[in-house]
Amino acid sequence: MEIRRGTMDESDDAAPVEMLAALFDAHGWPCEFVNDDEVCAEIPGSWTTYQLRGVWRPEDRVLQMLCLPDVRVPEAKRRVAYELLALINEQLWLGHFDIWSQGGVLVYRHGLMLGDDGMLGLSVAQAAVENAISECDRFYPAFQFVLWGDKNPREALDAALVDAAGEA
Repeated sequence: MEIRRGTMDESDDAAPVEMLAALFDAHGWPCEFVNDDEVCAEIPGSWTTYQLRGVWRPEDRVLQMLCLPDVRVPEAKRRVAYELLALINEQLWLGHFDIWSQGGVLVYRHGLMLGDDGMLGLSVAQAAVENAISECDRFYPAFQFVLWGDKNPREALDAALVDAAGEA
């Protein structure tokens, strides 16, 4: 299925990584195929540019969305960062934040189970991408407060949520 910028049709479904690539292209976000089952894009957020990856596992019919806000958690801050992760993850309905053990990279992850045909619709793709960026934007300040502002996890989360609530 070929989708060009401005021609995406709500009624069309496509293979997951192709749909994501078409969505990224339609928004003008640079993207590339890592391989046949993975696509990566650079997406501007409120606080930083995020790397968003879509990884397709055809045997399970699961599309994993990974959003990386380019935050590395130093070993000395891991304990408080994990405490913050637990507090943040309690707030989430979809997806969760993790810290990769290799390199201490912060990541937001969400898996989408697709139907038997393994196709992804535009509205679901758009919602998944928007949710990933929204959650990263929402909690990015809390990680900054813990990692660089020396706030404790509860203070950092409270301050981030107050700041986010104050934006219009």
